[in-house]
Amino acid sequence: MEMHQVRYFLAVSELLNFTRAAERCNVSQPALTRAIKNLEDELGGPLFHRERTNTHLTELGRMMQPHLIEVLAQSEAAKVRAREFGKLGGGQLSVGIMCTLGPARLLGLMKGFRERYPGIEINLRDAKGQFLEEMLAAGELDVAIYGLPGGITDVRFHVMRLFDERFLIACAPGHRFEGKRKIRLSDMDGERYLFRANCEYGDHIRELYRSNDVKIERPYRSERDDWIQSMVKAGLGVTSIPEFAVSIDGLVTRELIEPQISRTINLVTVRGRPHSPAVGAFVREAVGFDWMA
Repeated sequence: MEMHQVRYFLAVSELLNFTRAAERCNVSQPALTRAIKNLEDELGGPLFHRERTNTHLTELGRMMQPHLIEVLAQSEAAKVRAREFGKLGGGQLSVGIMCTLGPARLLGLMKGFRERYPGIEINLRDAKGQFLEEMLAAGELDVAIYGLPGGITDVRFHVMRLFDERFLIACAPGHRFEGKRKIRLSDMDGERYLFRANCEYGDHIRELYRSNDVKIERPYRSERDDWIQSMVKAGLGVTSIPEFAVSIDGLVTRELIEPQISRTINLVTVRGRPHSPAVGAFVREAVGFDWMA
């Protein structure tokens, strides 16, 4: 089966007229008729009943029509992807990554994109989610991956959900929390809490402690999650942290409940802004990636 045969068949099936179908396909009617006949031989039966003033699909033709529509659509999609790939032989892509995102969660996406588009140089820029929004709007980023309490509601942005992650309580081995399956917010009363200064949910979590009359000590704060996690492991206190942001081996982590806290991580672009083929390729890769794996 050849693609011109598929195109000719679909033209005739739509117009139900061989002459007009040949004109649409810019071929002679005998050439179109021969191509249809060859297709019929290959598929094992007539695809059209041709009468003097009435041409219509046979039962085989009706059965084949949706399949051949899909064949043509897939062929055209492949050509588009091939053209885009040709345009992606080089270039740069600026991707903003929320600084509290664990890198391990994104490695599969980055690896897959690199394998498919080896000519694209990706510049990763990390910042707090609120700053990423400003950088996106200013044109400093092509695309950003982040999440905010209450969601991303600015109408300037197109938001595509990637995955959700729960907040955990992290502590050192031997801490009293190690014997618990889950940690209630009330269990935190009296604990030394190490504050992750860049956490987008920091204000939200502090308000939860205040409104639930949970008293905590705050002996340390740091903008670097690796420092906070290392100090937790050393027994200097506990912290709350998104489940996929844990990067230090040996931490004890337990799910935080009553209330449970989670965040949604999104892929964000600017609405209406002309984007390069590289941006489109990255968006397709991220949206199509299996984040549950």
